[in-house]
Amino acid sequence: MIELQHVRKVYGQVTPLEDVSVTIHDGDVIAVIGPSGTGKSTLLRCINLLETPTSGHILVDGEDITDKKCNINRVRTKLGMVFQSFNLYEHLTVVENCMLAQTVLLKTPRQEAYDKAMSLLRSVGMEEHALKYPDQLSGGQKQRAAIARTLSTDPEIILFDEPTSALDPLTVGEVEEVIADLAKKGCTMMLVTHSMEFAHTVSNRVFYMDQGGIYEEGTPDQIFNNPQKERTRRFTRRLACLEMEVTEQSHDLVGEIGRFYPFFSGKDLDIKRIINACQSYEEVCSLMFHEILGDKRTFDVILEYDAGKNRLTMSYAPHSLCKPAPSREHIMSQLEYKLISYYSVDKCVEHSDEGIGIRYTLTF
Repeated sequence: MIELQHVRKVYGQVTPLEDVSVTIHDGDVIAVIGPSGTGKSTLLRCINLLETPTSGHILVDGEDITDKKCNINRVRTKLGMVFQSFNLYEHLTVVENCMLAQTVLLKTPRQEAYDKAMSLLRSVGMEEHALKYPDQLSGGQKQRAAIARTLSTDPEIILFDEPTSALDPLTVGEVEEVIADLAKKGCTMMLVTHSMEFAHTVSNRVFYMDQGGIYEEGTPDQIFNNPQKERTRRFTRRLACLEMEVTEQSHDLVGEIGRFYPFFSGKDLDIKRIINACQSYEEVCSLMFHEILGDKRTFDVILEYDAGKNRLTMSYAPHSLCKPAPSREHIMSQLEYKLISYYSVDKCVEHSDEGIGIRYTLTF
């Protein structure tokens, strides 16, 4: 069990942690979420004393690790840390990376350390890469090796600091699968992540951090589906919906699609669905500007993601129509012909929205 008592951390004029008091129980899997710069990584680094709290106390199994008399190296064997940048030793092979803490900190005989390292590498699908050096590995392989290294000291709690943020979309899944397996085995974990879908799936508690501390905590369903505080509601709303206004004068296809990718990040969307959504957006823009829009040449785009149904929808609402306006049947036929045929749109639906008049929603 880990207990934080009024932990505060100050960097010059910045105070990322103001007054944090919380208990982490054995078997907890805690997802730590929130906007950038709200102290998420600082919280993890304070727990294993990579950063020293300015004030307050941190107790691990009843022992105050902020006490200067505490043997922090001994305590750190209980607190494994997985970094977003892997932090593997480049001059050591993968198996040697996994042996190092065992032989140096735990004084484990080399053969025993080797056998354990190979067993752990096997468990994360990295046995065949044991004799490679880190620069011979992909990002996902490096992170799986880093997880095996962390497990080598049998930590009581594992701290993950954005473990998939440095990975490409194709390798995120393999690392998340390893972490999910650890959760199923009952490992105690804290996970700083921008992947809200993964946080919802893997955790039993969620900390939303803002305003210098844990602003709101609860179960995944409470935080993501029924948050009680305003800042949490705003944050989760932004995760689920992206709205923007597009005009012919300001239209910048690359810039607009660039706004889509942070929205897609952390959601259970394969790369093909993302590409199809972006390409269909390009087609709709062309259709809107050349055949549908009136004098204002402005329309709204609403991108929404339903995590429960793993459904992505993209809606278009013209501010005005051409005169004479094309028939709705013509618009629908144009949308369906190109988008359903080429971009895997599941369906195209027309709505009548008060104040807008017409809205077209594509489902991917």
